[in-house]
Amino acid sequence: MFEKQEDSRTELKEILNDKLEKEVIGFLNSGGGDLYIGIKDNLKVIGIDDDIDKLQLEIKDRIKNKILPTSLGLFDIIVEQYDGKNVLHISIAGGIETPYYLKSKGMTPEGCFIRVGNSIEKMSQDKIDSLFASRTRNSIRNIVSPRQDLTFSELKIYYEEMGYQINENFLKQLDLIMEDGKYNYLAYLLADINSISIKVATYSGIDAYDLVENEEYGYCSLIKATKRVIDKFELVNKTFSKITGDAERKELKMFDKTAVREAIVNAIVHNSWQTENPPKFEIFSDHISITSTGGLPHGVTKKEFLKGYSFPINPELMRVFKDLDLVEQLGTGIIRILRTYNEDIYEFTPNFIRVNFKYNNYNNLLESISNNTLNSIDNNLRLNETQTIILKLIKENKYITQNELIKELNVSRTTITENLKFLKNKGYISRCGSNKNGYWNVLK
Repeated sequence: MFEKQEDSRTELKEILNDKLEKEVIGFLNSGGGDLYIGIKDNLKVIGIDDDIDKLQLEIKDRIKNKILPTSLGLFDIIVEQYDGKNVLHISIAGGIETPYYLKSKGMTPEGCFIRVGNSIEKMSQDKIDSLFASRTRNSIRNIVSPRQDLTFSELKIYYEEMGYQINENFLKQLDLIMEDGKYNYLAYLLADINSISIKVATYSGIDAYDLVENEEYGYCSLIKATKRVIDKFELVNKTFSKITGDAERKELKMFDKTAVREAIVNAIVHNSWQTENPPKFEIFSDHISITSTGGLPHGVTKKEFLKGYSFPINPELMRVFKDLDLVEQLGTGIIRILRTYNEDIYEFTPNFIRVNFKYNNYNNLLESISNNTLNSIDNNLRLNETQTIILKLIKENKYITQNELIKELNVSRTTITENLKFLKNKGYISRCGSNKNGYWNVLK
């Protein structure tokens, strides 16, 4: 049953019509919203009988080709069901390069629209001129890459693994190439090699005083770096189990895996890369802190942010992360986090957004561990990307050394040691002979 009424954030359409682009532009220029096709104004669900895949493709092409500036990364098209009928939900984020306009009409009142209540209106020329004068011009696709000798082997592999066909226009389709043929900063972030440092710092206490470890995960494609950071946090996330008096096993995780993963991805995708300051990932004795540079997007309130209204700082980067299933529907990351944690985990300053995840019942865990009443078990029942690669390399060369693994994966010795220990403890591999002259056995 559909219950949303039409308002400033919601538009209902019985069928796809020629007003689609105007409605989308209205939302792009007004902070975003949701457009549903297959539902009448009176909330009666009509549904869609046409080829829904074909309709999705038509909508995507119309939005992509008839609206400027590019809105790629600013909309999702999702098939939903109400009353047993298929409905198309177009989720639209607020754009940062306003005014958005019809390509055929240009930046005129005939081409620019805003959302007013539950309808769209033409934008005045004064408003158009004002928005254009203050338009964000430092989009990462408009900044020239500091290097032009870039390669994208890893990015292409990631896309091929998702079933995409790679052709000679691949880089241009992802907006990695500027009009003058040069690579932009988005390309630099996604290239096989760059100078972007992504670190995970571990401290022995509750503040950034006693640094224990500072592991480097960057200098590579931002996709690869993101996956490595996620793997690192999965590695440190433990589950503790306790057998109660009635022989029931109780389990407690240090932190919610889904929420932390969403926070990692959000920090990377929405970071102000224009400042050349990467996000910070910190592990303390009682909590995790994840900090992104840039503060709240211009015009976005704290309340809107926490409600999940989406204003991607880097829509081009968001588009790539969504293609590769690192991001799902627009605006859902914050909602997933706040399903488990309270809003007070967020800290906002003019230049930064930080999210702090306290470990679940941390003091009780320490007390229980010291009394040997809990048995720590690893939370990783499935191999992460690093472990999968290590296992593959060992299968190819049973004499491979730790130094060779470090060089091959471009990670720290600690990372290799921890993951080898995991693979041995879980029965995937065993070591025969000495560390210097021995070799690996693959057990499963």
